[in-house]
Amino acid sequence: MTLKSLDPRVTRLNLPEGEVPPMEEKLELDQFETYEAFHQKKEGAAHTYVGPVHAPNEDVAFLFAKEQYSRRFACVSLWIARTDHIQVTPYANDGEIVYDVLSPEGSAEHSEQPEPYEIFHLKKRGKAHAHAGRVVAISYLEALQEAKKAFGEKGPVVNVWVVKSKDVLQSADDDKDMWTTVPEKKYREAIAYKVMDKITKYKEERKNTPA
Repeated sequence: MTLKSLDPRVTRLNLPEGEVPPMEEKLELDQFETYEAFHQKKEGAAHTYVGPVHAPNEDVAFLFAKEQYSRRFACVSLWIARTDHIQVTPYANDGEIVYDVLSPEGSAEHSEQPEPYEIFHLKKRGKAHAHAGRVVAISYLEALQEAKKAFGEKGPVVNVWVVKSKDVLQSADDDKDMWTTVPEKKYREAIAYKVMDKITKYKEERKNTPA
């Protein structure tokens, strides 16, 4: 017997009845931790923040994010990061560059060796954070300083998210077929309706119809 849940995403895990996915850490919480999801709409586009999910670990978070944010939207890649692994800067005003108003103070925590960090920019309040690029540093503070050098001149930036690359679960290149819609469910994709083909055909018929 498999576990049945009011949440269809849990049911689709096909877990043995009574089994619950283990938490990554033993925390005194009354619900699962939150993870942040970023998706890439097409090859070459930046990964953009789409929203959070609650999950017991990052693998289940990835599954939930896929179900929640890519079923009805174009998606070729998905990134997941636990919320408490993301460092967030204060907010600047629209039109400003937050790097210019950041205090040099920061966490004393640092690693022995430089490691990669992912940088996400919010260009305007009300929009979504988008991946600006990767820097190499020994701390979050140094990562911000390197990000300022690399990306700080690229227009207004009102907020920055910084996360260690090792803390981001990224879909692999050979996972791209996981978003391929099976033929019997093409109705989920707008492109399957071929609306422009129908509009073009209608225009041609109208043009060839005597007044």
